[in-house]
Amino acid sequence: MSVAVTPTPDDENPEAALVVLTELVRDDLELCNRLIVEHMDSPVSLIPQLAAHIVAAGGKRLRPLLTLAAARMCGYRGERHAALAACVEFLHTATLLHDDVVDESSLRRGQASANALFGNKPSVLVGDFLFARAFQLMVRDGSLRVLAILSQAAATIVEGEVLQLVIQNDTATTEEQYLQVIAGKTAALFAAATEIGAVVADRPEAEAQALHAYGRDLGMAFQLVDDALDYSARQAELGKTVGDDFREGKITLPVLLAFQRGDEAERVFWRRVLEEREQGEGDLERALELMRRHDTLGATLALAEDYGRSAQRALDLFPQGPERQALSDIIRFCIARAR
Repeated sequence: MSVAVTPTPDDENPEAALVVLTELVRDDLELCNRLIVEHMDSPVSLIPQLAAHIVAAGGKRLRPLLTLAAARMCGYRGERHAALAACVEFLHTATLLHDDVVDESSLRRGQASANALFGNKPSVLVGDFLFARAFQLMVRDGSLRVLAILSQAAATIVEGEVLQLVIQNDTATTEEQYLQVIAGKTAALFAAATEIGAVVADRPEAEAQALHAYGRDLGMAFQLVDDALDYSARQAELGKTVGDDFREGKITLPVLLAFQRGDEAERVFWRRVLEEREQGEGDLERALELMRRHDTLGATLALAEDYGRSAQRALDLFPQGPERQALSDIIRFCIARAR
C-alpha cells in the first residue's frame, strides 16, 4: 500500500526527493528487498557473503525505486513490479562488481570494494551469478515484453562498458562517442527500469515510450553529474577520492571539453597524462586548473540540466499525482548532487 508522505523537496534540500520517493513506495520496496535477500541465497557460502557486501554498501536503490514508482503511477496494484525491481537491482549490482574489477577500484561508496576484499575472480563470478538470478526473475515474470526490454538493456550496458574501454586514454574521442558510452553503461538500465513500469500495468505503447524516454534522459543526467563529481570537492563528502577517472585515464566530458578548448600546450599535457599515462605530482591539480579555466564542469552540468528538462517533459503525458511528482522531483535530486 502506498503511504502519505510529508517531506517536501525544495531547492535547498533536494535530497528530500529521495526520501519522498522511498516513503511513497515503502511497502513495495520492502517486498523488493525481501526478494533480493531471498535470491542472493546459495549453498556456496561465498556467493551470498560477497553479494551481501556490495548490496549493503550504501546504495540508494534508485533504479528499483524508479520501477516501483513508475508502475504505481501507471495504476498497477499487483506485486510483479517488486520482483522486476529486484531484477533491475541485480543487473545493476552485477555491473558494479564487474566494473570495479575492470577499473581496479579499491573503494565502492567509501568502503572497500568487493574485489579488494574477496579478489577479482570471486567478484566476476558472483557478478555472473547475479546476472543469472536477474534472468531467472525475468523468466518467472512470464512476460516476453519485459524479458525483451531487460535483456536488451543488459546487452547494451556491456556494449557501453566495452566501448568505454576502447576509447579509454584516447584524446581523439568525440563528444558523440562519449555520449554513446554513458547511454549504454548507465542510461539503458534507467530507461528499462522505468519502461517496465508501464508494461506491467498494461498501459498504451505511448506511455511505455514516455517512461523509457524519462528514464533514459534521467540516466544521462545522472552519469554526467557523476563524471563532473569525480573532479569536484564534493567527492570527499560522498566518500570518494577526487580524480579517480583521471588516474584511470578515462575520457569523460569534463576532460574532453578541456582538451578541445585548450591550446596546443594544454593538449600536450592531456596526451601525456591520459594517453601515455605519465602522471606525476601536481598533474591532477593542473588538470583541475585547466577544467576551471575552460569551465568544463559547468558545461557538463549544464548538459545534465538539459537532459533533466527533457526527462521532465516526458512526464507530461501522465496525470498529476504523488508518483508523478516524486519522479519529477528525483530529477532535481540527481542533478543537485553536484551542487
